[in-house]
Amino acid sequence: MDLALLGSLAVLALIDSTSFGTLLIPLWLLMHPGRVRPVRLLVFLGTVAAFYFAVGLAVALGADAFLPQITSLLDTRPASWTQLVLGVGLFFLSFRLDRRRGGGGRPARWRERALTDGSAASLAGLALAAAAAEVTTMLPYLAAIGLLTNAGLTPGTVALVMAGYCLVMILPALVLLAARLAAGDLLTPLLTRAGDWLARSNALSWVVGIVGFLLARDAAIRLFPGMGA
Repeated sequence: MDLALLGSLAVLALIDSTSFGTLLIPLWLLMHPGRVRPVRLLVFLGTVAAFYFAVGLAVALGADAFLPQITSLLDTRPASWTQLVLGVGLFFLSFRLDRRRGGGGRPARWRERALTDGSAASLAGLALAAAAAEVTTMLPYLAAIGLLTNAGLTPGTVALVMAGYCLVMILPALVLLAARLAAGDLLTPLLTRAGDWLARSNALSWVVGIVGFLLARDAAIRLFPGMGA
C-alpha cells in the first residue's frame, strides 16, 4: 500500500468527519450548557464509527467473490478513461452547485432527540439511525471503499485501514470534546458559530469536487504511469 493511497483515504476520511453524524450532532451536544457528559458523546461517536467500520469491511471484503472480474474490468483503458471523464465532470460540476441555505432541519431533529433522551441505548440507536440514513449519500466514504477494493490488499490490511479511516472520521469531534472539557462554557460561542457555519456551508459542492479530483487522479495515474513517479 503506497503513500498516495493513504493520502487519498486520509483526505476522504477528513471530509467524512464533517458530516452531520460525525460532527454536527457532536457539536450540538457540546453546545448544551452546563456540565458536559463525555460518556454520551463517546457512546454516540463509538457507535457511528463501529457502524461505518462494519459496513465498509463487509462491502470491501464481500467484493472478493467477484473482485478478479471487477479488477480486470477496471484495469482496461476504456474503464480508466470513463473514470477520468467522470472525475473531471464531478470536479467541474462542483462549481455549479448552488449554495445550500438555512440551518438544515435534519441535524436539528437529531440534536433534539439526542438531548432529550437520557438512555445510552437510545443514544446508540440514534447514532445508528443517523449513520444508516447518511451512509448511501456519503460520496467520500463510498469512494474510499472503492479505492480499498481496487488496491489488492489482504483482508487484515483492509480491516486495519478501515479502522484507521473510521477513527479519523470521528477524530475532530474527539478533539472538540477534549477542548470543551478543558475550556468549559468558554468554548460554547465558538462551537455555536462553527455549527452554524457547517449547517450553512455549501458542503455538497466541495465534497463532489474533492471526490471528482481523487477519481480523476487515480484514473490518470493508471492511464499515464509516469504521473505517479
